[in-house]
Amino acid sequence: MILAAGQASRFRAAAGEAGPATKLVALLEGEPLVRHVAQAALASRARPVVVVTGHAEDAVRAALHGLPLTFVHNPDYATGIASSIRRGLAEVPSDCDGALVLLGDMPLVGADIIDALIDAFDGRPEAKAAAPLREGQRGNPVLLSRALFPALARITGDAGARALLAAAQGDVIEVEVDSPAVTFDVDTPEALASKD
Repeated sequence: MILAAGQASRFRAAAGEAGPATKLVALLEGEPLVRHVAQAALASRARPVVVVTGHAEDAVRAALHGLPLTFVHNPDYATGIASSIRRGLAEVPSDCDGALVLLGDMPLVGADIIDALIDAFDGRPEAKAAAPLREGQRGNPVLLSRALFPALARITGDAGARALLAAAQGDVIEVEVDSPAVTFDVDTPEALASKD
């Protein structure tokens, strides 16, 4: 699932009124950030690819026009990332062993990273999650086991699955990744400019 519902307050405040409706449609190498993320997901083995929209839904949908994606709207997006995770999980088919959570503002994550997480998870079906690790720091995306879905359905606010992953420490597969892609996100126009 691609989380593309947030309000991106810091980016919008820094960009001013002339900026985009959401940072997810800001351009990197001529394409919207969220489109980079969606194309990486579609180039990977992950299926189906579900996009959770919220703030600036029309702009996000327009940026993803023509791609074979499933869209679901989160009307509670202003309450934080947890509501988007819950909304996305509701769309995961019952025959899926887990859900890979991609952030719409991490445009450098490629299909190779996504597939490496899937491969690691497939090799340890008892694991609760798989996460990329770069220079000792966990990054994103994260693959969450169906065993975590009931607990994920109870999270609130803007913390995401961080606390659940910390509690499941021994059951989280850490996949070493030699790429800044798993820790780089776009929070400000300056961060975006540093990659353009």
